[in-house]
Amino acid sequence: MQLDVRLPIGLLFSLFGLLLTGFGLVGDKAIYERHSLGLNINLGWGVVLLAFGLAMLALAWRGRQRPSTP
Repeated sequence: MQLDVRLPIGLLFSLFGLLLTGFGLVGDKAIYERHSLGLNINLGWGVVLLAFGLAMLALAWRGRQRPSTP
């Protein structure tokens, strides 16, 4: 049995990235203007987390496609 931690890590980060990106897209713009110098921090970090999660999922998928050597 091989334990590949890339799959659960990819799922976790992708889920959090989707949630944070969605919150950044529908959030009130006035909050960002007052608290974060006009930058939508939720949207930015949501995209970063989503990209990392998708990269982990791609690596996990690529690892399953390779034949394992004994």
